[in-house]
Amino acid sequence: MTEASILVADDDTGIRTVLNQALGRAGYAVRSTGNAATLWNWIESGDGDLVITDVVMPDENGLDLIPRIRKLRPDLRIIVMSAQNTLLTAVKAAERGAFEYLPKPFDLSELVTVVKRALDTPSDKPSSKSHTDDEERLPLIGRSAAMQEVYRSVARLISTDLTVMITGESGTGKELVARALHDYGQRRSGPFVAVNMAAIPRELIESELFGHEKGAFTGAAQRTSGKFEQAASGTLFLDEIGDMPSEAQTRLLRVLQEGEYTIVGGRKTIKADVRIIAATHRDLTELIKMGLFREDLYHRLNVVPMRLPALRQRTEDIPELVQHFLAEAVADGLPEKTIEPAAVARMKSYRWPGNVRELENTVKRLAALYAEESLGIDAVEMELATVSSTPSSDETSQENLTDAVEKHLNQYFSRYGTDLPPDGLYDRVLREIERPLVSLTLNATAGNQLKAARVLGLNRNTLRKKIKDLDINVIRGIG
Repeated sequence: MTEASILVADDDTGIRTVLNQALGRAGYAVRSTGNAATLWNWIESGDGDLVITDVVMPDENGLDLIPRIRKLRPDLRIIVMSAQNTLLTAVKAAERGAFEYLPKPFDLSELVTVVKRALDTPSDKPSSKSHTDDEERLPLIGRSAAMQEVYRSVARLISTDLTVMITGESGTGKELVARALHDYGQRRSGPFVAVNMAAIPRELIESELFGHEKGAFTGAAQRTSGKFEQAASGTLFLDEIGDMPSEAQTRLLRVLQEGEYTIVGGRKTIKADVRIIAATHRDLTELIKMGLFREDLYHRLNVVPMRLPALRQRTEDIPELVQHFLAEAVADGLPEKTIEPAAVARMKSYRWPGNVRELENTVKRLAALYAEESLGIDAVEMELATVSSTPSSDETSQENLTDAVEKHLNQYFSRYGTDLPPDGLYDRVLREIERPLVSLTLNATAGNQLKAARVLGLNRNTLRKKIKDLDINVIRGIG
């Protein structure tokens, strides 16, 4: 069997040398160049089984070369590498027909793995999709390794209609990712409709999702379309799916299984022509164990899981995010501001429990409330001290936990209805409430068992025993 031939184009001599050595050791024949013209000549001559190209080269953008390669030699695999590590770069590479996008710097073993996978994958048809090349305002900001994985996932999914489940803490940008999947995807000409399950009264959820006929219930004065109908040919984003009540879960499962639905009070079936993207900050596997979320619905929604990183897991993105939000503040009519390096460094050391949303609000408050043209560390310290003194206190955490316990208790009664267990109600309810109560407290205290025990009013040894007995997985350092 003859060894595969790989064509490499990158204007950085050091990168070419490293790639030549790594791919040579892996058993491939390598030809490398520092410009797009030579690469194109090789391709026209029929050379190479795979192309690895940089984006920025002295004579041509590597992304612009991809459609020409795909048209001339549609079976030739193309891997794009770039230091321009933005969502738009990943999306453009995917749309123009690249097999894979690798942000620089990348691990050489990963590159070799991608090369092998590309050579082993059957050929496909050239991409016919296109998207504007304008440097539009990007929906997602950051060049960290964690965000590169998000960008690559988005780029892989835009050419599909697969259902996606986005998880992550509140404020990490789940709706922004859902919008990116829609705006760059096959259904971008259709509507994007978002609905927050936690914001709709349980008695109105079915009507909100599926619509209702006139007279279907008291107050239904006219026929009203639901979110499924409004999102026809587009994307339906079901945010906070973990808060959907059980009866609505059953109805949604049936729609996902059958691909059609009827509006409340109606008889005619309607085709559900939507792409579903769901999101939650809650642990659905825990809700399944507690009987609060259907396992079969979970598997229908979790076709492609995507986990968003917390801001504290990508602090290197904070300077770019701060500049982005300062520019947005100017667009909103606020005076232009700069920020001192020490102030940015302080922001990078803060934990940001509210994630990117909290950072955005903080930056815009700084732009609005402080007269100085250059924002210093004192202003940042004052804002962070104000924030830390209110929503992160133990008292607020306990109030949130009380709300959560009340919600679980209401769901318990809702599930059993009037046919409650004849005896042992205290123990039954306690078993349902205790595990999420302890788990929520540990999450709120970043896995700090001493602090969690104090919030719960328990001895630390008692808490340790409960963690063991209730089989709770404690993740330390995650708040």
